[in-house]
Order: sequence, then C-alpha cells, then structure tokens
Amino acid sequence: MSSDHPAAPVLRIELELLVEVRDIPALQRLALEAIDSREYVGTDGGVSPEQEAEDDRAAVRADPAAALAEVLVPENLVDGLDAVEAHESAYAVTVASHCVSARDEERDGPASWPRFDVLFAPCSCDQDSCDDCAGFQLTARTAAVLWIALGLLADQAYEDVETHGDNPVDDARDWFLFDEYPRITFGQDAVWRRQAARCFDDLAGDLAAGRWPSPRCAGEEMALHLALNLAPDILDDGGSLADRVERLPSHPRDLDWDACVDGLFQDTDILALFNESLDGIEDPDTAMNREAGVGDYRPAAWFKPFDNQEPRDGRRPFRR
Repeated sequence: MSSDHPAAPVLRIELELLVEVRDIPALQRLALEAIDSREYVGTDGGVSPEQEAEDDRAAVRADPAAALAEVLVPENLVDGLDAVEAHESAYAVTVASHCVSARDEERDGPASWPRFDVLFAPCSCDQDSCDDCAGFQLTARTAAVLWIALGLLADQAYEDVETHGDNPVDDARDWFLFDEYPRITFGQDAVWRRQAARCFDDLAGDLAAGRWPSPRCAGEEMALHLALNLAPDILDDGGSLADRVERLPSHPRDLDWDACVDGLFQDTDILALFNESLDGIEDPDTAMNREAGVGDYRPAAWFKPFDNQEPRDGRRPFRR
C-alpha cells in the first residue's frame, strides 16, 4: 500500500555570495570569539584539542577568508522556516577578484591590481596570545611592491627565453635577467628558463591570493631574492606605480626588506652559489655540501618542491 504522503524531497541550495570585508580586525575578533566558545576534542591523528584550537586561531589571524569561514552558519539560510529542516552543509570561502565600478577605477587605479589593503591588512586583534602582532607581518605596501617586482622580473625572464632560447649566458649577448643568476645556471636551456620565469609568476600569484610568497623550491627562492633586490628601486623613480602604492594604508613595518628575508625564507643557503670560493657546494655528494647541510642545489633540482612544502599544480600553464 502506498503512503498518503509523498516522500519529503531533499533539495540542494547552491549560492555564490560576494562580500567585501571592510573591517578585518573586527572580523578576526568575532572569529576568535567563536573559536574560544567551541569545544574541541582533538583529531584521530593525535593532535590535542588545545593545538587544534590554536591552529584555527593562527589561520584566522593569517587569512580573512578563514576568519569569515569561522563565523558563517549556512543553516541560518532556512532559520525560521518551519516547513524545512536543514540536515548538513558544506562550504568554502575563497578570495575573489575585486569587482570595481568606474568610480573605484578612477579612485584606486587598475582593476587588475589585487586589493592589497584587504588581503594584507596587519593584525590588530590586541590579544595577548597573538604572535602575529609581535612577529613578522607582510604589510599591504610591502606586498604590492613585491608583486610589482615579481611581475617585472617574470617579463624579463620570458623576454630572455624568447630572445636567446637555449644559448648559454655569456658576455656576447645582452640579457635582461638570467645573467644575474648563479654561474652554474648559465648553460641551462630554454625549458629550464621558462620554469624559472614561472617561479616569479607563482609567487606573484600567491600575493594576489593573499598568501605570503614563501618559496616552495630553489627556483622560487632565487626568484624571491631577486625580487627583494629589485623592490627598493620600485618606488625610487616615482611615477604611477609609486603613487598607487602610496595610496595603500601605511604601517611602521612597510618596506622592511631585511625582515622579509627573515620572515619569508627557511634559509638563505642558495646565496652561497654566488660565491666562487664555494663552487661545488650545490652538489649533495660533496663534503662541502654535507658539512654545510645545504641540500641539492644543482640546476636539475631547482624546480622540485622542498620536502616540507606542498607541490604546486603541475598542470598550471606558462603565461608566455
């Protein structure tokens, strides 16, 4: 016998909502309060409840998207509707491209610029447990200048690839960039150099997404060192780039390039490759390398991810 009432349909709600975070510190405080009120039980992998909560706090302090995810309650969409009952939900908060109006364009500059003021607003939660306020912070102006430097160097690297191909670096040709690399890379081919060029784009992409440009391989380490070397010159010439950067919120730690070296790199071992007296240190089979604990810096290993870093998507394209 069939039922007099049809089976209750299960409906899926799909919603895309674009929001602008106008007060990151306030959002962080709300998220931290939500974490403090939550009961943690730990994980099956042996992470204690205290560490699990502290990991969530660290994510909130580092990423506005993580802060928003902590306070969102999707079930509230049907709150007060007696005719339906929420069963489960899944959602993710990601950084979206900034949507600008003509007025925003005139005031803030090109729409292609990431919203560094939002993505890299310094933490000011004023909580005693906040390590961010006491440690290194990547400020909006610093991130913007680094992003500019990485983009310029990427263009120079691709120009070298298109102009010189597999030709070795030597004094007979004019180079945009690869003559500034360590001598052990001078004989690399165009395929290697395109991968090196993409390292600049990968790090610039990290900044555009609101992430610190933390190198994941030797190629990215070199790219970031070169960008940090160029960064102080970006604003010296004035012009539209300098004007655009100066419109961003200022901070006492702006443009502290030495602090960037300490805060963004695991170590600076790759710089030893510029020292002729240390030739051979790139090879892990040499005594010099083993004594220094440098690791494999031979050119063939430059684009292999470090053991403690997540590899990038191997399917990502080359810009040029």
